[in-house]
Amino acid sequence: MSTRRPLISGNWKMNLTHLEAIAVVQKLAYSLDQSDHRRVDVSIHPPFTALRSVQTVLDADDMPIALGAQNVHWEPSGAYTGEISAGMLAKLNVSYVIVGHSERRQYFAESDEDVNRKVKAVLGAGMTPIMCVGETDEERQEGRTEDKVVGQVRAGLAGVGADQVGSLVLAYEPIWAIGTGRNATAADAQAVCGAIRTAVAVEHGDEAAHSVRIQYGGSVKPDNIVEIMAAPDIDGALVGGASLDPTGFAQIAAYGRP
Repeated sequence: MSTRRPLISGNWKMNLTHLEAIAVVQKLAYSLDQSDHRRVDVSIHPPFTALRSVQTVLDADDMPIALGAQNVHWEPSGAYTGEISAGMLAKLNVSYVIVGHSERRQYFAESDEDVNRKVKAVLGAGMTPIMCVGETDEERQEGRTEDKVVGQVRAGLAGVGADQVGSLVLAYEPIWAIGTGRNATAADAQAVCGAIRTAVAVEHGDEAAHSVRIQYGGSVKPDNIVEIMAAPDIDGALVGGASLDPTGFAQIAAYGRP
């Protein structure tokens, strides 16, 4: 089991109006207790339209839940209709920003270079990126998982200083497990997360590799979180659909609670 402080993140994707989001975060806060917050960090990532409403609730009630965003543009401003800058997110007290999610890569053709620019923009605005990497089912069947994932790690972190690398979050999300109900075994997830940490050590040094937090994502549920979190190189979970249920997500975040 990792000695790094775990981070359990809920990615709400394109779900929940701002009013629905308020209700969900209030119920989530009620479902977590102080012992949970002493053991783990929890972040929630609403759609852009709900960020301000959720921020207001978190701040007003002093909830120990971090606010996160699902995406960002790498430019600070400009003629990019429909995009949101890192500076805009920082002004909403956003702490974590997901970059390079497989759905962004697949549906919106985001490249490793795009992801790298976003990582740097998020860091430059004083927030923490959660940089996602992962392989397709075809790549896994062909034995190319490690090459694909390590290549994404190297490209996404190119030009980022070792101290910054050590402070960010990497998320291993096998594409074939996202929203399918399938999930990697704890052993498989550990093998890939271990390879990710080794790649960070090679590129950015042992200290960065020891400090960086690595999440697993892909059909994480209350009934598999304990086994996943027992792996030595897994420091948290990036939870998709299951995070929309505040009770179930609280059970994931409270894994191992007596």
